[in-house]
Amino acid sequence: MIKTLRESKAKLSELVDLASRGEDVLISVRGKVKVRLTRAATSASESKRKRWAMELKRLQKSSGTGVTRPSVEEILAQQREDRV
Repeated sequence: MIKTLRESKAKLSELVDLASRGEDVLISVRGKVKVRLTRAATSASESKRKRWAMELKRLQKSSGTGVTRPSVEEILAQQREDRV
């Protein structure tokens, strides 16, 4: 999507919303594209948190006996014991 600078100023929040959903927004000045709004990359720490949460869920499923599952605290305690 290409918008002029004037249009972009008037509808910036709408364009930011579109970009955050994955659509690239190009902004032109005097008929030439000068800027691209695009979704921000996820931070490394956010990716690590997501992987950690997925690993925790996997461990929780694999550690359970079927009737009751260990709590997060129990899983973490077990992992700490395994490291020592």
